[in-house]
Amino acid sequence: MASDLKQLLGQKPSSPALAEHISALATKASKPDGATPEVKSYSDAVYFNYYPLGLSLLFKPVNGYKPKTGLKRSDLQEDDLVLDGIDIYNVPKPKAGTNASRATKSPYTTYPNSPIILSLVPLPPDKEGKKRAESISVTPETTGKEFVLAMGEPDRKGGGAGPSSGSIGIWCEWSKDGVMVEFGGEESRGPQAWERGKDAVWKVISIFPPKND
Repeated sequence: MASDLKQLLGQKPSSPALAEHISALATKASKPDGATPEVKSYSDAVYFNYYPLGLSLLFKPVNGYKPKTGLKRSDLQEDDLVLDGIDIYNVPKPKAGTNASRATKSPYTTYPNSPIILSLVPLPPDKEGKKRAESISVTPETTGKEFVLAMGEPDRKGGGAGPSSGSIGIWCEWSKDGVMVEFGGEESRGPQAWERGKDAVWKVISIFPPKND
């Protein structure tokens, strides 16, 4: 199993490294059928969704390939697809006293491998001379405060505005690391989301090729 998921970016769907990682996840989750994805194809993207494993893979067509919508995996030209994005899911448990019926239902279960190790790019020391960590170790309980403590202030952030019942959760993106995190639970939504967001647990981690701009 890949210790750093970023190593899998650029792989083809049937690459040994990717197949080994998926198989190991299915074994760890005790869900042998989980290694078979639901495939969703579009002209500019192909998704492999592993709902029982809390994992979704985004493949980018290359070499001029434009897949048709609704293809089965056997119909794909896998040599013309490369892994361009990884989504890892976490289903935070509702806190006592919260309205469980309001919790967003997700078809995904929690990603079975913990902790998740995300490597971080080296940056100059901060004003206090403190060096950035080489990686962050993420568990299902890791909160917004812990992400910022290890990774620093995000390059982009959003969400959280509006009534808590209809708004999306807050999210933070560290572009140079190729990591975006969306947070879940009541703390991540509504007008006071950014005040309470430090205690919100992550819901989705998206991994993508780093952006240097």
